[in-house]
Amino acid sequence: MNILVAGATGFVGSHLVPALLARGHRVRCLSRDPARAVGLLPSSAEVVRGDVHDLPSLQAAMDGTDVAYYLVHSMEGSEFEFEERDRSAARNFAAAAEAASLRRIIFLGGLGDEASQLSAHLRSRHEVGAILRTGTVPVTELRAGLIIGAGSASYTMLRQLVERLPVMITPRWVDTRTQPIAIDDIVRYLVAVLDDPAVEERIYEVGGPDVMTYRSMMQRYARARGKRRWMIPVPVLTPRLSSYWVDVITDVDAALARPLIEGLRSEMLVRDDAAARAFGPARIDYEGALERARREEREPREAPLLWLRRLPRHLADFVRRRVFPSVFVETQVRRSTASREALWTSAVAIGGRQGYPVLDPLWRLRGAVDRLFGGPGLGRSGVPASELRAGDRVDFWEVLEHDVNERLRMRALMKVPGRAELEFHVEMEPPYSVLVQTARFMPQGLLGRLYWWLLFPVHAIIFHGMASRIVARAQAAVESPPHAPGRPSKSAR
Repeated sequence: MNILVAGATGFVGSHLVPALLARGHRVRCLSRDPARAVGLLPSSAEVVRGDVHDLPSLQAAMDGTDVAYYLVHSMEGSEFEFEERDRSAARNFAAAAEAASLRRIIFLGGLGDEASQLSAHLRSRHEVGAILRTGTVPVTELRAGLIIGAGSASYTMLRQLVERLPVMITPRWVDTRTQPIAIDDIVRYLVAVLDDPAVEERIYEVGGPDVMTYRSMMQRYARARGKRRWMIPVPVLTPRLSSYWVDVITDVDAALARPLIEGLRSEMLVRDDAAARAFGPARIDYEGALERARREEREPREAPLLWLRRLPRHLADFVRRRVFPSVFVETQVRRSTASREALWTSAVAIGGRQGYPVLDPLWRLRGAVDRLFGGPGLGRSGVPASELRAGDRVDFWEVLEHDVNERLRMRALMKVPGRAELEFHVEMEPPYSVLVQTARFMPQGLLGRLYWWLLFPVHAIIFHGMASRIVARAQAAVESPPHAPGRPSKSAR
């Protein structure tokens, strides 16, 4: 069988490709940098240049193939940015597969109960599967939780936290249940669904035999290594702060650690055992997965407390990347049962005579201060939201993009030491509509960075409250009973 693997040089892909070749399949690997990929993949694998964000290159890569594995996921960037990249890539992949008349797409997604409040990354994984299924090519989706194996980010984070910290401060997410699975079992399932044509258009949940919390995962790793570790629970360490801590202590960057940690806020458990019934249960327990990972580690074990000597340099690098970045981003994501149109109407009903959803007096004060320093101030005027066009003004905002029922992006004209933008994006994630509200600030010099951090607590309150209020208004508009003509409803006042 002729097979294309997108994400071949990633952690899962690098294990899957040799397994497919060993079974006699012809494997073509998609890579943006073929020269680098050739050195990472078996010599019998064909490497072609291509990018999931470049449709023509995808179509060329899929020509002559029967099945494609989709193992791609954008882990870094703001929520809006990585979700948009994931959507764009999935749409391209589905379109290219349809044009090439592929027999099937096999996609590796993430576990998570859709009825719970999934993290942005798990929600995006589910959405990618849904987008792939919009095409005519059948899709088989496997959903997995934490994958244990040498080289995986989740295993590296776990190992280095336990190896390097005799005492750990543990937030609440370490007590959420999960079902880790060994990389060997993941590869076995990915190959098994390829060989069985009866599983087209199915979603399979896969997990290892052990259900445990992340705390017990760390404790069992420590016991396997003959170490004793103390864990002190604290109630206030958020996933964002936890990711910064992981960034400093381990080799896993905060941008990668955060989605891993946020995924642990909701249980990642197998709730449908169809995969175990069809292909057999996972064969490797947690201790077995740890043992195999330790045997396969290529890097020599570091000397005790060596990480402490590296800490000053690591902290300096962390400050440069996290405290003094080129762009600060504050993203709020809310799901709503209101229609897309209702959510959009509520989102763009800001500024002008209608004011702002949260702390409107503070916005007025900000406008007065801006006018005092020679800025445009808060004019309480502007074009109605329904008539906005690029270049229009709303208070001290200039409209940069306006796609009805989808996106509004504005640039602040107020006097600030940098460039500030506010964006509202409304999308569908059936049965919900989703609001993605993003504030971006490109600071100018040290003053710009001081401005961001000094006002961060106020901005955090405003942006969090604004997103929540926008959704509440949309819900109220849908749920409120009809009112007499000419008399505004309570929710509209």
